[in-house]
Amino acid sequence: MSVPSPSSVQATFAATVVDEWLAHGVTDAVVCPGSRSTPLALALRAAPAMRVHVRLDERSAGFFALGLALATRRPTVICTTSGTAAAELHPSVLEAHHAGVPLLVCTADRPPELQDVGAPQTVDQVHLFGRAVRWFVAPEPGRAEAAPTWRPMAARAYAEAAGGPAGPGPVHLNLAFREPLVEAPGPLPARVGRGVPVGRGGGAGPATGTGPATGPQLGSAEWPTRRGVLVVGEGGGPPASVLGLARVLGWPVLADPRSGCRVADPSVVAGADLFLRDPTIRRALLPEMVVSLGSAWASKSVGAWLGEASAHGAAVVAVDPWWRWRDPDAVVTTVVRSDPGRWLHDVREEVAAGAGGGGGSGWLRTWSGVEAASQAAVDGALGHDAGQVTEPALARSLLPLLPPGCQVLLSSSMPIRDFESFTPALDDPPVVHANRGVNGIDGVSSTALGLAAGGTGPVVAVLGDLAFLHDVSALVRGAGSRPGSSCTLVVVDNGGGGIFSFLPQARELDGDVFEELFGTPQVPDALDVARGFGIPAASAGSLVELAAVLERYVAHEPLAVVRVAVPDRTVNLAHHERLFSAVAAAARPVVG
Repeated sequence: MSVPSPSSVQATFAATVVDEWLAHGVTDAVVCPGSRSTPLALALRAAPAMRVHVRLDERSAGFFALGLALATRRPTVICTTSGTAAAELHPSVLEAHHAGVPLLVCTADRPPELQDVGAPQTVDQVHLFGRAVRWFVAPEPGRAEAAPTWRPMAARAYAEAAGGPAGPGPVHLNLAFREPLVEAPGPLPARVGRGVPVGRGGGAGPATGTGPATGPQLGSAEWPTRRGVLVVGEGGGPPASVLGLARVLGWPVLADPRSGCRVADPSVVAGADLFLRDPTIRRALLPEMVVSLGSAWASKSVGAWLGEASAHGAAVVAVDPWWRWRDPDAVVTTVVRSDPGRWLHDVREEVAAGAGGGGGSGWLRTWSGVEAASQAAVDGALGHDAGQVTEPALARSLLPLLPPGCQVLLSSSMPIRDFESFTPALDDPPVVHANRGVNGIDGVSSTALGLAAGGTGPVVAVLGDLAFLHDVSALVRGAGSRPGSSCTLVVVDNGGGGIFSFLPQARELDGDVFEELFGTPQVPDALDVARGFGIPAASAGSLVELAAVLERYVAHEPLAVVRVAVPDRTVNLAHHERLFSAVAAAARPVVG
């Protein structure tokens, strides 16, 4: 019997890893062109059930893979060659790590004999991403005797990415390959247990009650007698379960747009970021108890209010399925390790079985009154703008303009904050995403394109002019990732970094210094950039024009760009301050 060549062995290794991942349900891989990664790239391309998306820029590709994972809710493979190509993935790996997005990060590498000898495109890639991965593995290249370990390694990588002890996130496989790199694979090692994937079941999540406290231990039967609130962000549990518990408790639900809970319901509060800026309202609405579900709001005013509540003795309970300590303001008094959906069900059952008390009815009426006054004040103030597109008006008006089934991606900096502040509760809001793991503006367009390639409906991304230019390489292969996919980039152009106008730098620095270091207005126009790539692009100067352009592009163009010209950053700051003042004036009488 002939002995397979090392090249055939490494081709078989790559094909086996891909086959194991397919058996676990992996459907998508993002491949960047490169030589050293050839064995894995060919294995991915040869797998009929694997959808392969080719991207030129590794940094963009990493965020594209992140968007795919968000859309499919399963690990996505990202394959690059060695050297700086691997390093370019670091921003997306960090985002995936902090946001809990599953990625199978495969970086090709030179074999040991080419390390530290001046070989081209060779850097130290061992633990390249540090602690920002759930697991790291660097198998030895081309060892036929190691074949029994290939499937278990691939299965563990999948399980660690899909939901290991720290929850979903990125896994790094550093794969050294030797030349020649092009070779046909041999027979694959058999799957264990009649074709059942090794390690099936990764990512199921921890069981209820495996942490330091569970619902019943918290005495939740007495909660209806206390002034409490549910603060809900992305991943906070099924909206129906959240609202069901809120109704039983008589508590308001402070619903982030990403939570899915910002719906038309008597318990839902959408304007918390606006009215909690006012000290009088903040003091009047201090709770005795807070339940935090999912990721935190971006809002500083909500964060400051939570800190004030904690300082006044409020109990703050955070529920997290992976027992992550997400408490930057040091206000949480109890962390519950539980699936939010199960926990909400268990607590509701206990509350319903308890004595109750109904003490929260007046409390909820106060919150509802403040919310109604705030929303009316925003509508009145924006009504004076006569359809002009300001940043607050865009945040308030965009979601109702989108077709059913649309998903939305909000960029960090101003868009996520404006949508938190000004988007009202809606009957059937679209699913809203944002890269809030590390809150960067890099990779927004790439993430949106990944969402569109992996999802079932059109995607609309809202991003500033700087975020758009930061990720312009996403447009190189933007269209055609998946037949029928549609992605529309709404570029809010205020001539620079709008968020910095809200920070102390704008007040304390000389204007020229501020513009040079923080405002950073750019010369390229978003429309010119898009058209240079052959992408349909249009401008909208009013809400009516915006509605018409969105109707033309969304769900109809694979990729399109809409530039929304808004008032400059100084005027934008004044618009926000006017709205904040109007809300405070309208809501303050409600709390006496």
